[in-house]
Amino acid sequence: MKITNIETIYVKAPLPYATGPATWYYTNRDALLIKISTDEGLVGWGETAALAGVRYIIERQIAPALIGADPRDHRVLWRKMWGMNFGDGMAVGGVDIALHDLWGKALGVPIYALYGGKLRDSVPAYASSLTYRSDLDPNEQYPEEAAQLVERGFRAIKLRIGGQPLRRDIEMARRVREAVGPDILLTADGNGAYSLATAIPMGKALEELGYYWFEEPLPQPGHAGYAEMTRTLDIAIAGGEGLGSRLAFKDLLDRGAVDIIQPDPALCGGIRECLFIAELAKLYGLQTMPHCWAGAIVHASVLQVLALLPDASWSRAAEPPLLEMDVVPNPFREEMVTQPFRLVDGQVAIPTGPGLGIEVDEAVVNRYRE
Repeated sequence: MKITNIETIYVKAPLPYATGPATWYYTNRDALLIKISTDEGLVGWGETAALAGVRYIIERQIAPALIGADPRDHRVLWRKMWGMNFGDGMAVGGVDIALHDLWGKALGVPIYALYGGKLRDSVPAYASSLTYRSDLDPNEQYPEEAAQLVERGFRAIKLRIGGQPLRRDIEMARRVREAVGPDILLTADGNGAYSLATAIPMGKALEELGYYWFEEPLPQPGHAGYAEMTRTLDIAIAGGEGLGSRLAFKDLLDRGAVDIIQPDPALCGGIRECLFIAELAKLYGLQTMPHCWAGAIVHASVLQVLALLPDASWSRAAEPPLLEMDVVPNPFREEMVTQPFRLVDGQVAIPTGPGLGIEVDEAVVNRYRE
């Protein structure tokens, strides 16, 4: 089997309202898709963030090196991709997902079978959903939306915080807890909106309200101040979603900067790299909760990773890894695949079809391509 073409496809769709984390509002969802074709008719799909330079690296550097190669020679190709792009984990990640999809399809097995088989048939999901809206008061919006998510079957929810004065955000976090009750797992994402001086009191308030983790409260470049924050707060500090390699994650782990690590296969170099990072984190006694804020292709890749990740410990009561299920409007998550992922009793099933286990609807892709 030979790779005959690698195509990048930029897709974009408007949102019905402006929404976002503490630091900005956005009015569109977009993604960069990667389609790898072969001389045997098999096609592999990947997805990554549509940030500046990523498409150029894939088209001008990675694609020419892979055309004509056998996509099943994964170890060889993965090494080639890293060697020529100066460490861009987003470019490698998107292509790696597509190569894994092809690898599984060529053998007629899901990706998890390539790594020894799945550890679970389904995974608990948390709704990654409560984001600020320019037209609503979050202290009214968040509790109402959280209650609706519980009615939909979610047993875990993440809210974005840091976009209001500290006292109002603490009150908002309290109202959400009251709206969903004590048994719903809650987490909070600061999206880099805090200083150390404000992150500490916010983290202590979240501790008192029984939140599970406090995600990336401080600015993420270099993760400066994270080790001090982790030492000071009892609530688990989560982070690392934007890191692009195992070396960057090892530095975070060596510094004791986080309690929960969040690699994203689309951003950190792919599925194989995400699994390596998870194993590395386990040596430090830390949980891995993969980041997932994208379309159906990335969701499918994260589900394949989650099928392979062990529980936090050997205990019968050990915490399983969770799927971050983006529920903010996104046609690339719901419309682009023939069978969108569904929540059943708080769980999402691991896809069992070949490769990623999904079927991409190219008519939908073409509708949104730019």
